[in-house]
Amino acid sequence: MGRFMARQFLLLQGPCSPFFTVLARTLADEGHGVHVLDLCGGDLLYRWRLGGQRYRGDATNFGELIDDFLGYRGISDLVVFGDQRPLHRLAIQAAERQQLRVHVFEEGYLRPHWITLEPQGVNGCSRLPRDPAWFFEAAHCLGPAKPPVPCISPFLTRATHDVVYHLAGVLNPLLFPGYRGHAPVSAPLEYAGYVQRLTRKRLLAGIEANRIKDFVSAPAPYFVLLLQLDSDAQIRCRSPFPDMARVLEETLASFARDAPARTRLLIKNHPLDPGLSAHHRRARRLAQELGIDRRVLFIEGGDLNGLLPGATGAITVNSTSGFVALEHGCPLLTLGDAIYTMPGLATGRQRVPAGFWHDPPAPNGALYQALRTTLLRTVQLNGSFYCRLGIRLGVHHSVRRLVTERSPLEELLSCLPAAA
Repeated sequence: MGRFMARQFLLLQGPCSPFFTVLARTLADEGHGVHVLDLCGGDLLYRWRLGGQRYRGDATNFGELIDDFLGYRGISDLVVFGDQRPLHRLAIQAAERQQLRVHVFEEGYLRPHWITLEPQGVNGCSRLPRDPAWFFEAAHCLGPAKPPVPCISPFLTRATHDVVYHLAGVLNPLLFPGYRGHAPVSAPLEYAGYVQRLTRKRLLAGIEANRIKDFVSAPAPYFVLLLQLDSDAQIRCRSPFPDMARVLEETLASFARDAPARTRLLIKNHPLDPGLSAHHRRARRLAQELGIDRRVLFIEGGDLNGLLPGATGAITVNSTSGFVALEHGCPLLTLGDAIYTMPGLATGRQRVPAGFWHDPPAPNGALYQALRTTLLRTVQLNGSFYCRLGIRLGVHHSVRRLVTERSPLEELLSCLPAAA
């Protein structure tokens, strides 16, 4: 019965793409009420045909407004992309006070071909337990997941959506005077950094490819440090480090102090890093100061599937790249809170322990497969936010999930409660 009961959805900010527009239309076509609140010019550009309302104020008054909006409109479900944007946090708090359902979209935990949709929150706010025994039992109950329809969004498609969305920000002073973006730097500054970094990557691609080949094929053991974006909410809100500069300082100092003399360190930059923090220069300077520059290699590119199988271990704060390490059975250390940080899978510390450089514990392959199966059956949806096929698939699966009374994760937790 719950599946066919009309609901009232409120959509706030979505990804920089038409995904939320298609989602809203599909929900409306199925007879559900859809309300849209535009917060900036990018929202308005992509969703102007939906006839949403505009919020012109700032975060100061948003909490009170959204409280009233949810009640006055009879909203039953709040839908957002990302749970750590300031206005989204206020909206989620208001929805929880009124005991409404909250649905949070995010990039896929498992990539490509997947997007994330969870009740209440994602990553550090996820309701997923961190108990290995629970995941073994959950995977047994759920059974294997179906293989996905391949849908990889070309970089140019994603970049085009991002540029178009942020170009519409020229409307903000007039139509959204109180809006302040959640990103720490402006879009034009990021784009300028991307252009410079991509130019440098292309010029040095051949040289770097040879360096990677020589590094990976050498007999001496190596570890991989997986950098994240300074702007990532996982770093800004769910990490003991304010940025990647501090991660580099901590990891390189630990490596110089505690790692065996033959051990090497490969530092891999995030593929979408705009280059504004010049991590390559900082890493080189720190390595020289610590006397380990001959044992450290910083790379802008490289394929994780080629780097991690031969690595002695990998280090990340809480990146989804950690799933790739676990997929290859690579020992993994997390310096922050990640959903895969649990006994038998990934070691969680706020500093790199000396023992990790000497004898990193291998992940339990069966536990990883249990975690992966549980994610695929409960909080991952086949699709993408950016390409046409991915949007069509993602919306189709999302609507089925949104209109049911309880999500698969909620159903699972009701019959298989997590240990207190």
